[in-house]
Amino acid sequence: MSSLNTTESRPAGPAVGSPAPDFCLRDQFGQDVRLSSYAGQKSVALVFFPWAFSNVCTGEMAGIRDRLADFMTFGSEVLAISCDPTFSLRVFSDADGLNFPLLSDFWPHGAVASAYGVFDDERGVATRSSFIVDKAGIVRWSVHNQMPDERDLDEHVAQLHHLD
Repeated sequence: MSSLNTTESRPAGPAVGSPAPDFCLRDQFGQDVRLSSYAGQKSVALVFFPWAFSNVCTGEMAGIRDRLADFMTFGSEVLAISCDPTFSLRVFSDADGLNFPLLSDFWPHGAVASAYGVFDDERGVATRSSFIVDKAGIVRWSVHNQMPDERDLDEHVAQLHHLD
């Protein structure tokens, strides 16, 4: 599995130790979700993924679903973000029993992914990247995987719970 830590080669997005860009996106049910609404309450794992229904993304989201109790606790939350439209994310959610927020960064297309430095202009998708944001809204960890490489969910959970 190849991954890149933000401190090595991702200068465009928020650096570890800096404030996470706030956003408001719609989830697969059409409800607005604002990152800053978790401030002071929960740490958040932001999981950017390129394509609903692709093999790797489906496997990753199923992995999060299967470990949802690890990701979503009294002190933590997971938000998965894709540039797919809300309606596609709803079908993806229903088809695979994904009962956690899938957020649509469809319009303006990739604006949140761009703010985090993870929008692939050539493909029009978010790259396979993750950020852990603490209760104060500060980025505490990030990782960027190559498109075909699955994330290490164990490391995500460890980083998220390190903040509790």
